[in-house]
Amino acid sequence: MKRLLCILSGMNVGGAETFLMKVYRNIDRLQYQMDFCINEKEKCFYEDEILSMGGKVYRIPSKSENLKDFKKQLAEIIKINGYGNVLRITSNAMGFMDLKIAKMAGANVCCARSSNASDGYSLKLKIVHFLGRILFNKYVDIKIAPSDLAAKHTFGNKTYEDGKVNIIHNGVDLEIFKFYPEERVRIRSEFGIDDGTKLVGHIGRFDEQKNHAFLIDIFASMIEKDKDLKLLLVGKGNLQDQIKEKAYKLGLSDKIIFAGFRNDIPYILSAMDVFVFPSFYEGMPNTVIEAQATGLPCIISDTITQEANITGLVEYMSLGNADNWAMEALKVVSSERIDTKELFIKNKYDIQSVTSEFVDKIFDCK
Repeated sequence: MKRLLCILSGMNVGGAETFLMKVYRNIDRLQYQMDFCINEKEKCFYEDEILSMGGKVYRIPSKSENLKDFKKQLAEIIKINGYGNVLRITSNAMGFMDLKIAKMAGANVCCARSSNASDGYSLKLKIVHFLGRILFNKYVDIKIAPSDLAAKHTFGNKTYEDGKVNIIHNGVDLEIFKFYPEERVRIRSEFGIDDGTKLVGHIGRFDEQKNHAFLIDIFASMIEKDKDLKLLLVGKGNLQDQIKEKAYKLGLSDKIIFAGFRNDIPYILSAMDVFVFPSFYEGMPNTVIEAQATGLPCIISDTITQEANITGLVEYMSLGNADNWAMEALKVVSSERIDTKELFIKNKYDIQSVTSEFVDKIFDCK
């Protein structure tokens, strides 16, 4: 059996973590296994599922917490368990240190997956990231990314243009992600949403990248034009209280549902009527891909790669004018659902195609 060690900060709900879990659920676990080295001290969202599938979870300090112990413990994990293949999930070139340690500890194949198309860096950190790519590329044998923008950001334009980055899509299990008419009724009943009420939706952690403050402005503008609307926000994060306070000040508290983490995302998406996603930047947003799999129209920021529009259901908007976003969202909020399964398969966004490519590039690479 081949075992892959994945290095990342934690295994909670997030784009990169969700991507790994989708692949993990679909690999042949008699031949391949995935283990995880994390810094998160608390129990993670996916931890029980990982253990139930035969995976291992190692906890070590973060580099910022204790660099010496980080190096020592990561090296020991790789040496003692004989990991030949190591995958570092990262959005910046600082991940080179982890892969340098892995090489020195005996790993034969060091892989890196870009997880974002930006990090909102200060100028100083941008310079460090630019210079770090030189070392990063030295220790990375296999480079993968979910989109062109994520590939260029993490590995550099030249590396991408030279064809040295493998684009592996954020695939979807099309047997799970589809439109559920019955679950739409149930979820809407759970949240007290009437049949005639249109539900605006968003899924994402509450932090600066996701731009929830602007999302609230968009929804406020929509309410001015149509009172029979509600907004469903799925996720948690440091800025949740701040967003709740903004909603209260705008008199929208009774119109906005803060649902926290959910493990029934296909049903949640089925309950929505339009998906609004004004992120400042993304690698390749899982939630936008999943929304399309359920036939849900999406309004997203034009900072996100054009590759995210798999089905024609995505409308790109410039950040800045909430009224423009509101008008576009209201145009599609009553749209009929379409079946997008064949488009996903054609464009190789089905999880079977993605898993096969991941195994070929990461587990079975020469």
